Order: sequence, then C-alpha cells, then structure tokens
Amino acid sequence: MFHDIPPAVLERMAYLEARDTRDRQDGTPHLQRMRQIVPISGRFLALQLAGAPQGKVLEIGTSAGYSSLWLSLACRLRGDTLTTFEILPAKVQLARETYRLTGLEDVIQLVEGDARDDLMQINGVAFCFLDAEKDIYRACYDQVVPNLVPGGLLVADNATSHPQLEPFLDYAQDDPRVDALVVTVGKGLLVARKI
Repeated sequence: MFHDIPPAVLERMAYLEARDTRDRQDGTPHLQRMRQIVPISGRFLALQLAGAPQGKVLEIGTSAGYSSLWLSLACRLRGDTLTTFEILPAKVQLARETYRLTGLEDVIQLVEGDARDDLMQINGVAFCFLDAEKDIYRACYDQVVPNLVPGGLLVADNATSHPQLEPFLDYAQDDPRVDALVVTVGKGLLVARKI
C-alpha cells in the first residue's frame, strides 16, 4: 500500500506538509491553517483501515484533504469509497483541489457541512476518522459509535496534544460498547473498536 503511492498523491502530500509547516510558523489564523495530521499518523490510519471490517468509511474534518489521501490508499485496496465532511468553505475548496490534482475524485465523496447533521443516518460504519474542532468530538463519537459494525473502528486525533480532550478520552475508554486505548502515534490517537 505504501510502496506504490501514485506520484500525484506524493506530490500533493509534500505540498500540504510544507504548507502546514509554514502555517504553524507564520502566524496564520487558527481556522485558516491546514491543521492536518503528521505523516506517521496517516500511515497508521491507512493500516488500521486496511484491516477494518467491511462497511462505510467516514472522515469528520477534511481540512485540505491530507488525511483523506492516506485513507484513500486503503479505500482503493478495499474497493471502498471515503465520505468526508468539512464545514469551512475555504477548506472545502482546497480539498476539492487536492482530490482533482490527485485523481481521487472517484474514491472520495466530499460533503460540505456539519457532519452532525448526517451522522445518525449513516449505518454500517466500518471506520471513522475524527479530526474536527475538539468541542464536537463527544457529539460525533456518540453519533458514530452506535452505527459502527462489530469490530468497526473510530479513531480520533490529538489525544495527547490537546489536554481539553481528557474528559472525552476518559469517556471513550470507559464506554462499555467499545475497547479503546490511546496510542502515542503522532499527536496521539484514540482508537475505539466496537465490541
């Protein structure tokens, strides 16, 4: 999966990585920054998704589409599509550009709007990556977990980099519906597997 990443995908990944670094250093306002995962987290997500059970694949918080690129590698392998949600119009535009430049428009469905408006209606979820505003993690989690297939995964970013997520992490790790733990990959990932 990682040995044959298409050149257009590698090129866009490199561009977004450089832009993310620049955004973090030059004082770009918080909501305008890329705020994307680090490459090792992308690899981890792709590996987790590759081994997930059959079902729908979701992403909450697209930004410019960097994590979508990693998830799309596993989706292609599985014969799946990714449905990703982004609420900010400027980020939607960047993500559309990412998918167009990488030729992944057939694998990724981008939904503009608040994921919380749609999550309750999406059943049979095999994998969900959550990387949105931290104050909506609990609401998204509570909408996705009941719709996960047995063995389905919800993975949430920033588990070790954002102390305000501690109550959410405790909630998920105490949730009897899932087996959950925090892994110290990248900025920390909560991995919750539906029992």
